[in-house]
Amino acid sequence: MPTSLLALLGFIAWTLFLLVLMEAIRSGLVLTGTVPANDFNPGNSNLSPFMQRLARAHANCLEGLPIFGGLLLIAVVAGKTHITDPLACLLLAARITQSLIHLASTSRVAVTARFSAFAVQMGIAVYWVVLLYGA
Repeated sequence: MPTSLLALLGFIAWTLFLLVLMEAIRSGLVLTGTVPANDFNPGNSNLSPFMQRLARAHANCLEGLPIFGGLLLIAVVAGKTHITDPLACLLLAARITQSLIHLASTSRVAVTARFSAFAVQMGIAVYWVVLLYGA
């Protein structure tokens, strides 16, 4: 399997992990009677700050998946994985780093670090677009 597809699978797996984690915590809250099953909202705004950050980290993955995943799929379909393979794992690592920082803190330093991880992803995506478009 090309590195590009492995990175895409990793991106999807990470997004799924965040969703499963959120739903496991929500299920625990329901089972313990802490929160009624019909009292959740998409942003978890009525829950802990961690749960709110978890919802945003998951949403960030969903927002990025069409762009980053789409570029990886285009490269695979077009037989151009030599363009995406070298940076595919770095893109995935930057995504996971962004999410982990998001989960850990919203301090000024953390937000700057989180944006830096996102900027790496954007830079890679722009680079891939230029190379794929010109290929």
